[in-house]
Amino acid sequence: MFNGSMVALVTPMLEGGAIDFDSLTALIEFHIKQKTDAIVAVGTSGESATLDVDEHCAVIRHAVETAAGRIPVIAGTGANSTSEAIELTESAKASGATAALLVTPYYNKPTQEGLYQHYKLIAETVDIPQILYNVPGRTACDMLPETVGRLSQVDNIVGIKDATGDLSRVAIHQALCIDGFELYSGDDMTTVDFIALGGQGCISVTANVAPDRMHDMCMAALEGDLGRAREINAELIPLHRDLFLEANPIPVKWALHEMGRIGSAIRLPLTPLSESCRPVLVASMQAAGVLSV
Repeated sequence: MFNGSMVALVTPMLEGGAIDFDSLTALIEFHIKQKTDAIVAVGTSGESATLDVDEHCAVIRHAVETAAGRIPVIAGTGANSTSEAIELTESAKASGATAALLVTPYYNKPTQEGLYQHYKLIAETVDIPQILYNVPGRTACDMLPETVGRLSQVDNIVGIKDATGDLSRVAIHQALCIDGFELYSGDDMTTVDFIALGGQGCISVTANVAPDRMHDMCMAALEGDLGRAREINAELIPLHRDLFLEANPIPVKWALHEMGRIGSAIRLPLTPLSESCRPVLVASMQAAGVLSV
């Protein structure tokens, strides 16, 4: 359904914590102009963990209305409660989202059978394409390839965002999943190799600040021009690395603020980027050409 560079979009906020819908509109327009291939709204980078249900649904609705069919909108609708994930996914479908991205339930550490039943029920309840999202470094829950293989056979489940950084899983998923099940990298640093092994693209943090470069890199890799893809990636490696100096989305929101694209606000318990990290990130942004020297 999707390929290329899909931005894990931040959620801009005003001082005091309210969502800055004007800046959200401007960001989406920026990504459309800069060749981003899809918008992922209210995922980890969008501070989904600190938005209440009404805010969550409002951001997705606003993204769909702003995109107006010009670019796919994938709605982050995962939760550690199956009933809440169903509620969010139903709202995303009603808003007109192209697909939903559902992170593994975090904190409660379900079994593999629990994961299977969780995703199966959501897929059977809400008729919208759904993408699994495995990021065990944040959730303390690793969805094993065997479980992904079982879920690939469920109607409406169309792919997985794999943020493990384990490139061996590409081949394992290909072997266990049905034909047509799509694989998306959730790790910018290894995206070129992920695509070279058979992936369809990346759901990217780096694309927030370098959208055109991430699109060009992913397209080159998909077209088999790995030399060009690796050349672009080499220029972006400092960004891939330093956008994780502190927990995502702390660095990327600060970077976008430095670029003049959003305000500086972020919600507790996250705090603005530490003073000691700022020169490091600025240097990486300048090296990548996204911030003037």
